[in-house]
Formats: sequence, C-alpha cells, structure tokens
Amino acid sequence: MQVKKILKWGAVALVAFYLLSRPHDAADTVTGAVTGVMNAADSVAQFFARLT
Repeated sequence: MQVKKILKWGAVALVAFYLLSRPHDAADTVTGAVTGVMNAADSVAQFFARLT
C-alpha cells in the first residue's frame, strides 16, 4: 500500500513539474489527448449510426 501511495505522489509531482517547466508542450499534449478521445467517440457514433 505504501508503494502505491509513493508512486501516485511521484506521478503527481512529475506532472506538476512538466506543467510548470513546459506549459506549451503540456497544453499540446492535452489538446492531442482530447482530440483523440473526440475522434474515437465520433467513430463509435458513426458505427452505431450505420447499424440501422
């Protein structure tokens, strides 16, 4: 349990460091992730629309 807690806080610290040291790259990463999720949702919607 202790290792899981340490890894979680380490990941939070790494993300915070990345956001503070490279905010433009962090914003690009988030934009890319959101775009990917939106494209996946659109593909699923098209799939179900063509089933009928």
